[in-house]
Amino acid sequence: MSYTHELHTALLAVQRATLLTQTVFHTNAKGTLSKDDHSPVTIGDFGAQALIIAAIRHNFPNDEIVGEEEAATLRENTSLAEQIFSLVKQSKLDDAEAESQLGGPVKDVEAMLVAIDAGKSNGGNKGRIWALDPVDGTKGFLRGGQYAVCLALMVDGDVKVGVLGCPNLPVDDAAPISADVGGEGKGVLFAAVQGEGATSRPLTKGALAQEKKIGMKGVGDITQATFCESVEAGHSSHGDQAEIAKRLGITKESVRMDSQAKYGSIARGAGDLYLRLPVRKDYEEKIWDHAAGDLIVREAGGEVTDAEGKRLDFGVGRTLKRNKGVVATPKAVHGAVLKVVKEVLGSK
Repeated sequence: MSYTHELHTALLAVQRATLLTQTVFHTNAKGTLSKDDHSPVTIGDFGAQALIIAAIRHNFPNDEIVGEEEAATLRENTSLAEQIFSLVKQSKLDDAEAESQLGGPVKDVEAMLVAIDAGKSNGGNKGRIWALDPVDGTKGFLRGGQYAVCLALMVDGDVKVGVLGCPNLPVDDAAPISADVGGEGKGVLFAAVQGEGATSRPLTKGALAQEKKIGMKGVGDITQATFCESVEAGHSSHGDQAEIAKRLGITKESVRMDSQAKYGSIARGAGDLYLRLPVRKDYEEKIWDHAAGDLIVREAGGEVTDAEGKRLDFGVGRTLKRNKGVVATPKAVHGAVLKVVKEVLGSK
């Protein structure tokens, strides 16, 4: 089955949403609130979710959506809702045809709130379900670091389409991996369709730019590999990662960056290995934090499993409750890396 329409819609929807997030990124007041789990949410999260869900509902009205945010707070805080709507209203693609394909502008504040709240699907392994993280790496977004706008389509629990918008990563696929966000030539859109490979293209303000195929870098000597890991120690165990690197003979300092920008970076060969190691036994990863990146890395010739060597299972709800941790590497070295991961985690 072809997913051409789904891919095109996802690419344009993510590209339009990054316009809003970039506007918020470059302002001092990001409208930060704290959610029930004490994680931060910004006006960028709400606005990007509204824009993307509106586009999905216009093109695929019967599809379900698992979104990270909900609108209850905004219904109680009308001034904040109005502030977000003004951003949503001004975030439009320069290309009239592309904007039309997304259904045009969101009509009013109520339509925006309804769109945000349409992301309440419980997920599962039946039917077509989109997984959306409107601003992945919110803490990075707040501190001026890396973040990503992430969207994936799952069909019967299997990820078929994945798109990542990374406004602060370099366009150049050959640029060395760095958490730095300064300078020109930034903003990249990664994508993959199951069985069709992975691509990158520059983010634009209008129609889609020309795509290029991307692929994982071959790692002949594991001691020369570059690790990516989360900035937040609460997301991944830095101590375990350091021990794994030591046992593999890797002496290069790992690159710490927020969000699924790590998946995009290793998929195009800018980095080599991405580990997200469990910090506590009861933690369950959210599907929207991994669905798009998992597919993009696998379609770029990599392998992605949990810390026990099992494929990530996106068909059991809103979380990866059957998996612990993430190990993403080039296929040729996955077994060697996984063996050391198991040794280190098993010794605790």
